[in-house]
Amino acid sequence: MSAALGALARELGVQLVEREGRGVRLTEAGVAFEPYAAEVLGLLDQGRQAAVEADGVRKARIRVVAVNTAGEYLLPPLIQAYRREHPGAEILLEIGNRATVFERLTSHRADVGVGGRPPGHELDGSPFLDNELIVVGREPSTDLDGATWLLREAGSGTRAATERFLTERGLEPPEQLTLGSNGAVKQALAIGLGVSLISAHAVVRELRAGQLVQIPAAGTPLVRPWYVLLPRGVPTRPAVQGFCDFLRSSRAPEIIEGSL
Repeated sequence: MSAALGALARELGVQLVEREGRGVRLTEAGVAFEPYAAEVLGLLDQGRQAAVEADGVRKARIRVVAVNTAGEYLLPPLIQAYRREHPGAEILLEIGNRATVFERLTSHRADVGVGGRPPGHELDGSPFLDNELIVVGREPSTDLDGATWLLREAGSGTRAATERFLTERGLEPPEQLTLGSNGAVKQALAIGLGVSLISAHAVVRELRAGQLVQIPAAGTPLVRPWYVLLPRGVPTRPAVQGFCDFLRSSRAPEIIEGSL
């Protein structure tokens, strides 16, 4: 690897790494070069996969990246249903926040994503399912301004929606707590730590069991569609297109509803 990095540095005419203690770290030039290298390697991997799938050598391998809520509650039953129709298809699912999803797609380290509306012009997105955000707590509450609000981590689409919700309604809660996952938010809700704006998909079982309650709030539910996301400007492999068509089919909402 050292030889390969040295050859690349000589070709570029700049140093890409430098020593730091017993290891190495990227130079400023290396940091600038890294996203381009990642994109090229991602495209090569996609091209390699397209070739072996077209030749029939291997079964389809589809790399999916999804935001936390979609990855935890929507994709597992959809992947299960898809694999029943396409035995042997390999689906690799990575879960992260909104920023991670967009980075994986633009660097071509994922084939397809599921998340909120894509920003900018690097990704194509098509809505396939409504995502209703509702206010939830352990007990009914009318004092949302005085409640502690539980927020997801920075970079989360749900957090951004919550911050807009509070600002647009002039709510100034005395305390906001940041929790890093839906599971942590739900545990905090269950012990009465506060209230939260959260996807109905994430709490449908808790609401049904009476462990949590939906709190009426003006402007809710907020409807934010889930999108199938694809990198723009590169060919979509037939296997990936088939999986996207499955997600956008009329069956997808029925599959998800039956699993919750």
